[in-house]
Formats: sequence, C-alpha cells, structure tokens
Amino acid sequence: MKVVSLYARVSSEKQAQKGTIESQIAELERRISEDEEKLLNEYRFIDNGYSGSDLERPGLDRLRDKVGKGEIDKIYIHSPDRLSRKTVYQMILLEEFEKAGVEVIFLNYKTDKSPESNLLLQMQGAVAEYERAKMMERYRRGKLHAARRGSVSVIGKASYGYRYIKKGTTGEEGKLEINEEEAKVVRELFMWVGKERIRTIEVICRLKERSIRTQTGKERWNRSTISQILKNPVYKGQAVYGRTKVGQVKPEIRPQRNAGRQKSCSRYSQDKENWIYIAVPRIVDEELFNAVQEQLAENRKRVKRQERKVAYLLQGLTVCQRCRYAYCGASTINRRGTYYHSYYCCTAPSYKEACGNRPVQADALETIIWKKVKGILKKPERLINEYQRHQLGSKELLLEEGLEREESKLKRGISGLIDSYARGYINQEEFELRIKGMKQRLKEKEEEKKRIKDKKEVQEELTNIIGNIKEFYSGIKLELDQLDWLEKRSVIRKLIERVEINVDNITIVFRIKEFVTKNKQNQDIQAIRERIARPESE
Repeated sequence: MKVVSLYARVSSEKQAQKGTIESQIAELERRISEDEEKLLNEYRFIDNGYSGSDLERPGLDRLRDKVGKGEIDKIYIHSPDRLSRKTVYQMILLEEFEKAGVEVIFLNYKTDKSPESNLLLQMQGAVAEYERAKMMERYRRGKLHAARRGSVSVIGKASYGYRYIKKGTTGEEGKLEINEEEAKVVRELFMWVGKERIRTIEVICRLKERSIRTQTGKERWNRSTISQILKNPVYKGQAVYGRTKVGQVKPEIRPQRNAGRQKSCSRYSQDKENWIYIAVPRIVDEELFNAVQEQLAENRKRVKRQERKVAYLLQGLTVCQRCRYAYCGASTINRRGTYYHSYYCCTAPSYKEACGNRPVQADALETIIWKKVKGILKKPERLINEYQRHQLGSKELLLEEGLEREESKLKRGISGLIDSYARGYINQEEFELRIKGMKQRLKEKEEEKKRIKDKKEVQEELTNIIGNIKEFYSGIKLELDQLDWLEKRSVIRKLIERVEINVDNITIVFRIKEFVTKNKQNQDIQAIRERIARPESE
C-alpha cells in the first residue's frame, strides 16, 4: 500500500488564525479521497506561521526526514509556493523528492517530467517570488504612508502602560489608550529615576518588593526592559515608527550554541532623521522625561568610570571549546584581598548541567594573546608557515612535474591502445578492459594535478597576505606596547576571530580572510588555528 502525506503552510500567525491553513488541508484531504488514497494522521505535515522564503521549518524538516528514510510514496501540496516561494528552493526540494522516488501532487498544477513542465514550474515559482517582493514593498510603503498620517496601527504591540484599541466597525482608526493600572507603575519608574536619581538595579528591587509583574506576567524585571521603558518617547506622547529596519543577517562573532532556527534577516537601527513621530496620549510630562534621560546618561558615565578598572581585552572573542558558550569577564577577590580578573565559562541554562570548564586568569590569557599578535605583525611568515604545514603539505607541491609526465605517458598509452584495437591486434573485450583502467588512472592524475594547482594558487595568495599584514602593521604609528587599551583591542579584533578555551589548552582562530586580496576571495583559504598551552590559574 502506498504511503500518502500532505504538506500545508501559511506564512504568518494572522493567516493561521484566519483559518487559511484549515482550508488548504480540507482541499488536500478532498483530493486524496478522490484519488482513493488513505492518509494517516502521522503523515500530516503542517507549518503555521513560517515564511516560504525559509527552508528551516519544523513541518518541512519532518517531511524531508520521512522522505529520506523511504517512508513516503506520494506528497500532496496545494501549490508550488506553499512548498517554497523561492524558485531555487523549490527545485532543491523537488529534486530531493524525485531522487527518493516520491511523487509530488500539486492541486493547481499538473506535473510531469517533461522539460516543458519543469520550465512552467520554474516560471510559476519566479512569478510567486516576484509577487511576494511586490507585496512586501506595497506593505512597507503602506505602513510608511499610514505612519505619516498619524495612524498608530503601524506601531504593532502596545507598550507597557497602553492598550491598543482596534479599528471599529464604524470606520474610526485604531488608537492607543492608557492602561491606568500599568500607567501608574510607569509614572513611578520615571519619578524614581528622574526625581530620586536611583539606578536601574534599585528600580528592579523596588518592583520586586511590591510584587509588580511585567507586561507578560513575569516576576523578574530585566534591566533592558526598564531601560527601554525609560527611553521610549511614547510616554511623553510621541510614539516612534521607523526606529529600525530589516537587513542582511549580521555575522556572528563566535559560534552560537543551541541557536535554533537560522535567521533570515537582522534588524538595524535607523538614524533619528528617518523616525516618524505619531501623537498618542502621554503618561508623563516632557520635563520629567528629559530629567530621566539626563539621569540615565549620568548613570552610564558612572558605570564607565567604574568599568575602567575592570576592562576585558578579549571580551566577545572568548568561547568555551567544550560547551560552545561564551567565556565572560568577571572580577573576584583572592585570599590576599587583591582583585584579579578571570574569564570563566558561561554556565549552561539552569535546566542543564554546567560545563565544568575552569576559569582562566585574564591577565595571563591577555598577555599570551597579545604576545602572539605582536609576533604575527612583526613576522607574518610564521603564521603562513603554520598554515602551510597543516593545509598545503610541501611535498605535494613537488609532485606536479612527475604527474605531468605520468599524464602524458597515459595519454600516449590510450592512443596506442586505440590504434592497436583499430588494427585488430587486440579483441574488443581486452580493449574495453584496458581502456577503462587507463582512463580511470588518467582521471585520477588529472584530479591530483588540479588539486596541486589549486594549492599553488593558495600559496601565491598567502604571499599576498604576508604583504597585506605587513602593510597593516606599517600603518600603526606607535610601538605596539605603547598602544592604549582601545587600540590594542582594535588590533586584536583585526587579527583574531575567536579564542577557544579548553580544559588543558587554548586554540586561537586567526582572521586570515581579512587580509585576502579583495578581488581574489579564494574559498580555499581556510582559517588558521594555533593551539597553545593554557595558562595556569592562581
């Protein structure tokens, strides 16, 4: 009996709530019934609120897993854009299903394996992709127009202290209304900071003492939440639209553990001149709001003055090699009563066991890393030699001439063998057996020759990298040990991607691609990793 499955998707929670997913499923079930097939519940794969431009969807992942295991014979999908809105992704998935011997049925499109059918499918995918781009642009411009005419519907979720009143049936616009219970808390926050001049941590303590919960019902208030409330101009009667914009995914400084779904975009702050202010009911007056901003600025200055004593040169670069969480800087007191700084491994979430990787003394680690950086800047050849030793293999570069001779010999042998067969000196069976072996050996030699040629190109690029590092070093005006803390950190971040700390050693991953020639971004240039002994803790 054939195993039948269905796949359905909607791209937003709003669509899911409207029931469009149910209508898809109903149509698919009706078609399955018409085809006299039987659908089991375990073979229903649904993605509610997942974009069609992203391949990472739980329902789709489970479907692909089942297909990979050979458990499915036929998949019913409403239309190609439900599978993916990107033509490339559609082709990837359909090819994957075809290789597994799975038949795909679209309700609004009849598929076969002809070139014309494939072309039409790709054209439909391209049109769907175009329509989505146009829809997103219309949506963006529509929100921009609504914001300029003062509509609060573009703001999204109402801030703490407000509730959003939806657009009425009589046609009046949606609006923000003050939630008096929450607004009372907001006024107290502004009074505490603007009049009593207390810090954020003290605000959190007072909220905890009074058992005041967050907007989501949590007992614990975060500093970032308090800071966002105190900085938000909505409370002085000015809601802001356009504070951020969507852009390309930001590169991660270090590998992320348990990152979940891969992000398809990142948010970027916009300049204030691009902000659009929308009038809303105010909770605090402008004078108190400005007083709070002054106090927050004073608090930041005070923290910076305190943090000058505790600065971590490698902050943001250190990561635990065991659990992949970041190593964070912390100050502690030893038995002699003097401060020393340590990088210690971030503990796992409270529901998991801690990693157990020991702290490493900051001064010792920073000294070792800075010494390595100075050595590379002064003699970059050492770094390149280390790369050659691990990646290239000097002996292989000497084999090219020998390979060319063997390649020429094999080509002559193949030519002679063909001539012998043509003259009738050998029979067909012997000819096919010998020619197959010789062609295989020739292919291996050609592949090996290409691999060595690629490595020679890498070797040439490494020479350029040495020059680029020397040029960077020549641009540093002061002696390396005369650089201040910020300048040292800037140099370190230019050369080092991350520092991986293990139980008994440390691995430095260098940013070699930073120095690759701009117009020759060779993908074969791999990261250079150097392992060193871990400094002993006091």
